[in-house]
Amino acid sequence: MLRMLTSAQRKLLRQRGQKMPDDVRLGKDGLSPGFVAAVGHLLSRQEVVKLRFGKDVQGEERKALGVEVSTALSAECVAITGRTMLLYRANPELDAPIFK
Repeated sequence: MLRMLTSAQRKLLRQRGQKMPDDVRLGKDGLSPGFVAAVGHLLSRQEVVKLRFGKDVQGEERKALGVEVSTALSAECVAITGRTMLLYRANPELDAPIFK
């Protein structure tokens, strides 16, 4: 079950995301099974993934893709700002999870 983040948790994740490099880029190929698997693996290892949308993905399409990506990965979309999206999925098995 996906738990909802509090506003304080979202704020902390956005702050952390500003310092992160882009982990993956979503281009014109969209959500291929390989892309979903790669992002899912990243989320399992680090809980937070910064995704950059390609230049061909515009406005409302970003929001729709954001919902699609987060649903496919059972993750929470922390924020979509411009062409950048921040995803979070808790992994309590990590040595140092972000939220306990």
